[in-house]
Amino acid sequence: MADHGTGAVHSQDLEAHRATYQGFIKGSIILTIFCLYILVALVAFAFITSGNLLIGFGGLIIGTLALIIDARAGNNWYLSAGWLVIFGLLTAVMIG
Repeated sequence: MADHGTGAVHSQDLEAHRATYQGFIKGSIILTIFCLYILVALVAFAFITSGNLLIGFGGLIIGTLALIIDARAGNNWYLSAGWLVIFGLLTAVMIG
């Protein structure tokens, strides 16, 4: 017969699975927000006539720093989401 071990071994496995799942969710959030930064930067590159490189690359750099800060801080994504909104609004104002 197969030996399934004690309950303590399974609880440690459960914690490892939980940590892996939380890491996957955190990575998915980071990747999604970064893709949105890239999307806004591409809009800035294509449609802003003056200063498009400064606004596009500046927004990407600041966004990357905001993502790093939020990833280190925990599950609080306010800085990254806030900068994404500001970056998007700034790009929209510069287009129109």
